[in-house]
Amino acid sequence: MTLRKFAGLGALLSLVMPALAMAADPAPAPVLNSGDTAWMLTSTALVLFMTIPGLALFYGGMVRSKNILSVMMQCFAITGLITILWFVYGYSMAFDTTGMEAGVVNLNSFVGGLSKLFLSGVTPASITGPAALFPEAVFVTFQMTFAIITPALIVGAFAERMKFSAMLIFMGVWFTLVYAPIAHMVWGGPGSLLGDWGVLDFAGGTVVHINAGVAGLVACLVLGKRKGFPTTPMAPHNLGYTLVGAAMLWVGWFGFNAGSAAAANGTAGMAMLVTQIATAAAALGWMFAEWVTHGKPSALGIASGVVAGLVAITPAAGTVGPMGALVIGLAAGVVCFFCATTLKRKLGYDDSLDAFGVHGIGGILGAILTGVFAAPAMGGFNATTTDIAAQVWIQCKGVGFTVIYTAIVTYIILKVLDVVMGLRVTEEEEAVGLDLAQHNERGYNL
Repeated sequence: MTLRKFAGLGALLSLVMPALAMAADPAPAPVLNSGDTAWMLTSTALVLFMTIPGLALFYGGMVRSKNILSVMMQCFAITGLITILWFVYGYSMAFDTTGMEAGVVNLNSFVGGLSKLFLSGVTPASITGPAALFPEAVFVTFQMTFAIITPALIVGAFAERMKFSAMLIFMGVWFTLVYAPIAHMVWGGPGSLLGDWGVLDFAGGTVVHINAGVAGLVACLVLGKRKGFPTTPMAPHNLGYTLVGAAMLWVGWFGFNAGSAAAANGTAGMAMLVTQIATAAAALGWMFAEWVTHGKPSALGIASGVVAGLVAITPAAGTVGPMGALVIGLAAGVVCFFCATTLKRKLGYDDSLDAFGVHGIGGILGAILTGVFAAPAMGGFNATTTDIAAQVWIQCKGVGFTVIYTAIVTYIILKVLDVVMGLRVTEEEEAVGLDLAQHNERGYNL
């Protein structure tokens, strides 16, 4: 009997010990995926390409010849400024999850912690992604390019009239008080305010476009109209530059949207497809709306339609299907056309390059329609969107919060700066052009 007991105990131990050994072993270290890493590196370069040279050319071609260098200079200076601020504290404010808990509203629901200051802890060995598949350094740089282009978009609203020094300080403060908190509230993960609400924003409809568009509208209202607007002709001086810039934005946007999948997978592939469909539909929608309304289609119109489609599909790119993309694109082209022309003319505000009419309106439209077309019943791929009306309400809440927060904080920043240092160039400087007045250079030959 004793031998049998020992034999039984031995058999039991032979079953239990391997399980105990497995439990004692630490979890396997995350393994870098070279395919995902390569795609994220490519996407990062594409998004930076959107600002310099894409946006710089797009905006540069639309201003008068005496202001082309000033607009391009602003895009380049913003790129340098935001890069450093992102390194120092921006990444930490946007993506540090210290103190966050799903369903719990606290300070860290609105802004990230400071444990990542100066990119503390980011090393060649640190890996991130949906399943820890690519270097955190790549994620830092990818998100940095989003932080760069957002304030650069605002430039289009106040082009040709803000002092360069005031612009630099405004952008630095705005990035700190508006962009980083909104990015955290939407993309900060469980415990972030809008994330916990269930707001869908795949690649930046609220974070980038509504944010920049609303800030641009506030800026052009605070600064006032350009001298001579709207009676003095202010036609674009080089639409060739604008078309080239729009083409660069179109190509670069694949990194913007498909790169937001954070992996080389099916979601990235579908995001690329729907981005192309929506953009083409918006370009045609704007073109035909202009053709019917004004009698002729214009190159500036189709370029603007391209950007409107890119903006509108951005929040939806990871969740909608091709048919949803077609509807979103067509709607964006037509609606943004009327807002950038008829609405602006009736209300009388001087949004120089239609930053609000394209990015603000396109972002709002795309964010709301995401709630409709993300549903599987409408050909979308977001399995949790089963109640379309409920999701649309959530999207509207996210839009409303972003609009109100951005408008109030942007207004306060601008008014304080106006008192402290002044925002606008003198009438004489505006007449001679910002290229010469602010930078002592000319972007054209006399």
